[in-house]
Amino acid sequence: MLTTAAVSGLSVWLLRDVVNRVLVDKNEGATYYLGALIIFVYLVKGLATYLQQVTLATVGNRIVASSQMSMFNHLLRQGVGFFAAAHSTQFLSQQSFMSTSVRSALDLLIGTASRDIPTLITLSVMMVIMDPVLSLGALLVMPVALLGLRNLVKRVRRIVTREYASFMEIMQTASEAAQGIRVVKSFQLEGLMRKRMQAAVNTFAQAATRLATTSSSTAPLMETLGGCAVAFVVIVGGYRVIHSGRSAGDLVAFIFAMLIAYEPAKKIAKFNIDITSMMAGVGMMYAFLDRAADETDDSHLPDLVVSLGEIAFSGVSFAYRAQDPVLDAVSFVAKGGMNTALIGPSGSGKSTTFNLIQRFYQAEAGRISIDGQDITKVNRASLRRNIATVSQDTFLFQGSIRDNIGFGRPDATEAEIIAACKAAYVDDFVREFAGGYDAPVGEHGLSLSGGQRQRVAIARAILKNAPIVLLDEATSALDTVSERFVRDGLKTLCAGRTVLIIAHRKESYAHADEVIAMEAGRILKAA
Repeated sequence: MLTTAAVSGLSVWLLRDVVNRVLVDKNEGATYYLGALIIFVYLVKGLATYLQQVTLATVGNRIVASSQMSMFNHLLRQGVGFFAAAHSTQFLSQQSFMSTSVRSALDLLIGTASRDIPTLITLSVMMVIMDPVLSLGALLVMPVALLGLRNLVKRVRRIVTREYASFMEIMQTASEAAQGIRVVKSFQLEGLMRKRMQAAVNTFAQAATRLATTSSSTAPLMETLGGCAVAFVVIVGGYRVIHSGRSAGDLVAFIFAMLIAYEPAKKIAKFNIDITSMMAGVGMMYAFLDRAADETDDSHLPDLVVSLGEIAFSGVSFAYRAQDPVLDAVSFVAKGGMNTALIGPSGSGKSTTFNLIQRFYQAEAGRISIDGQDITKVNRASLRRNIATVSQDTFLFQGSIRDNIGFGRPDATEAEIIAACKAAYVDDFVREFAGGYDAPVGEHGLSLSGGQRQRVAIARAILKNAPIVLLDEATSALDTVSERFVRDGLKTLCAGRTVLIIAHRKESYAHADEVIAMEAGRILKAA
């Protein structure tokens, strides 16, 4: 960029010599000499521009990639409560908006500091050297331009914030329409979704138009002031050439320098407006990264060592919202190697119990222990490594059936995956698929039936081979045939392990060794 700025200044001197030595003096030798020098100068400029663009793109891409990974890593350190409080598209739109803003801000900052400012300084110095009087008149327009642009910055900041909010609404509506397409069609919500999308799109378009209008409002001011400066130079400079014998080459070179300097001058004058629109996204990125992580690094804590797998709650209390307790001094023991069922109406705290065992949330009072070890005194990785879960809402990742089962233990062999699939009766239906275990499950596993998804989840849990199993209504939404297969798979999964079961139907906990009834966050009885 500095080379490009220097070449811009050198081209002004070359133009002066072209006018004076070629057009005025009619020096043929100077024609060839200056022609060759011009070719060389612009070759250097071309190479410098190429290197500048490649370098800036490479460095910028690395910084953006680093920023994206920093945001994603910080996102994974947040607790489940963070995700429960916001729509999933908020994270997607933030990633896109923030990374784009970071890249644009970097390009603008580096370009202004390394190219525009040096170019303007170089050309301004040359203009002063060539003609101080004309330079003073031409440069007087800059303070006027900066004064006129100052009041636009606050408007830009407000518009960008509104634009981002409407962009997030667009992503949210599109995501919900795609993921809930069956509900949309079943309840004939197409018209409602169109209205929501149209409102969001219109708001975004209006904000984008206002931003463009505000940013472009600098053009009339800058163009008018630029025209005044050029007119001043032409009138005063022309008069001095005609009546004072000044060199025509000096005037042409001065005008050329001023015209070249005009573009970087416009960018610098508009810099505050442009950087304000970009820094909105950068500010969001740093606000997110400055947010305290819910799950801090606890790798220094000892590993959980499971022998019997006994889970004990001692006076545990918890509330998602202040003044609205979900668990109130809950105490019970789930004996190692046995099946313990938690029953009770919805909202009694059963699922919260599972969340606390896995440390998705932190108990506000009391103690939760496994084999006498306080789960807050061991690292989370070892705690969750010893727990396998199967819930009624099975989540499958984009990919194949093999991929989703392999997530249970990434280092598992093909033979171990097949064995887990056979134990969970996955092998029975996979053989019917054209791709077998490589068949894609679709988004969220929608290409599989509910029973098939449950069996995949059970196979994943079997492959994990954890000593503690949490079953959250794993068969509640299944038909009779699917439920039979899933129950057979669960028997294999639960054999010889500590099992906690959340259940509403008696069939789901008929074989439990102990049943604990809960209501309104309290233990009613154990039977």
